[in-house]
Amino acid sequence: MLRQELEHSRQRELEYARNEKTFLLSLSHDIKTPLAAIKLYAKALSKGIYTTADKQRSAADSIDAKADEIEGIVKELSANLSGDFMDFDVNSGEFYLSEVMGEIENYYSDKLSVTGTEFNIEKYGDCMLSGDPDRLVEVLQNIMENAVKYGDGRRISVSFSEEEDCRLITVANTGCTLPDEELPHIFDSFWRGSNAGSQSGSGLGLYICRRLMALMNGDIYADTASGTMRVTVVCRKPE
Repeated sequence: MLRQELEHSRQRELEYARNEKTFLLSLSHDIKTPLAAIKLYAKALSKGIYTTADKQRSAADSIDAKADEIEGIVKELSANLSGDFMDFDVNSGEFYLSEVMGEIENYYSDKLSVTGTEFNIEKYGDCMLSGDPDRLVEVLQNIMENAVKYGDGRRISVSFSEEEDCRLITVANTGCTLPDEELPHIFDSFWRGSNAGSQSGSGLGLYICRRLMALMNGDIYADTASGTMRVTVVCRKPE
């Protein structure tokens, strides 16, 4: 039931993103018309087509009016983007790490055994974390699905470390072919790496992870080394 609810949540979030993208494309189209008019008037003025002062003044007024039109479109765009285009419900509280890891282990142990992928969760000391356990499961599921989709199917592992008042959870998979220069973009919305190939996807999975972790006062980052992709989730402990 939890997995179904998370899937429904992802579908709603994807629909919000599609609506936002449609809005941006519409505004982009709206800008093209006044911009073309400005370029037309400016070219006519530079070529001396308007020979009288009245015509020149009229062309200048038209350019000013079209510029005002573009300014209005930009204001609308800024207002729309002042908030995030996805709404996330995060019910923060306190929970044990083992609650979340139990969900991940139960599901992916079965799933990866079918594909023959070696799956290992490092032994860890249980601790209390701060945030929304269901949302943290969603974050880890997104990362795991990426590891399944873009790895080579040989090995996926989960490890843990401590940093100040945080517990770090790192998901690593073998077979990473993402170029180093693309790594800074993997958390951008609608971005898909050159290693995506024919794999289907929206380019929103890791973006959603970043948003959710920010709402839980946590963090997420990634690095690569020797053909291994590592995505690390930083979870806060209660104060």
